[in-house]
Amino acid sequence: MILYNKIGDFMTFSTKLKEEICNKEITRIEAISELMAILRFDSTIEEKITTTFENASVARRVFKDIKKIFNVTPHIIIRNQNRLRKKQIYILEIKENLESILNVLNIKKEDKYEPMKRKYLETPEEMVAFVRGTFLVIGSINDPKSGGYHLEYVFSKRKDAEFMSTLLHEMKFESKVLERNNKYMVYLKSAEEISDMIRMFESPQSLFYFEDIRIYRDHKNMVNRLNNCEIANQEKSTTTGLKQIEDIKYIKENDLTGLLEEKTQLVMEYRLKYPESSYQELALIIKTETDYQIGKSGINHHFIKIRKLVEQHKNTKS
Repeated sequence: MILYNKIGDFMTFSTKLKEEICNKEITRIEAISELMAILRFDSTIEEKITTTFENASVARRVFKDIKKIFNVTPHIIIRNQNRLRKKQIYILEIKENLESILNVLNIKKEDKYEPMKRKYLETPEEMVAFVRGTFLVIGSINDPKSGGYHLEYVFSKRKDAEFMSTLLHEMKFESKVLERNNKYMVYLKSAEEISDMIRMFESPQSLFYFEDIRIYRDHKNMVNRLNNCEIANQEKSTTTGLKQIEDIKYIKENDLTGLLEEKTQLVMEYRLKYPESSYQELALIIKTETDYQIGKSGINHHFIKIRKLVEQHKNTKS
């Protein structure tokens, strides 16, 4: 079982997802499509096929599938790498039956980078396996806890990136291609699409983790938006109330109260008592404490009258 909440666990979300993918049994056809992607995008082909992995689970997966499908046992070399942090890398070398292997995987030895052809992926299962195999060697995904949603594949050749993006579009993923540091990145930013891809990889533990974080973040963002909206409304009510109090004071200082009907005068008095209340709150207070049934629109109507009276009087004076 893969655990995502171990304190001090240095493994990335990508690493754990790849481990979960590699623990799933697949058919021979799916294995061929996976290997087609892995050897095409992450190997050198000369007198032998050489491919290097940092993930032990992926290395085991490739070793097992090559042995099972082609009856060839790859030579495996394990080396320690001390850059940044100590870790092991796994180098697989295939020296036997190269022509047969490359032929089955539709890879030409003389030009490994000949554009991939869509006809080699005939069924949805083959398409998914090809995308999955590509992810195992050149794909990565942000931990949703990091604050952003991002899944990417990094290719050395533009034509490979364009092929993958076209394939993903056919599978209803809105991927984009971006050139970065002489590499070509095919990426997804939509949390929903990234979730769909993890689901497509049939990795339930990674999916549950991703969705838990996504739901938490969405809920937190919604609460923050509501709080911000409430604060903005409160600030608006306070500002509006202060302006209305200025109008009311002007009316009283200039003995204009008698020019207003009694209900408007009642609203004036309650505004002075509750200067920061919203229209809704002010209407509720007035209905509770008096016999006057009034709503938000009624409150607004009275303040329009008050504002007009103040403007008319100021225009007369000027």
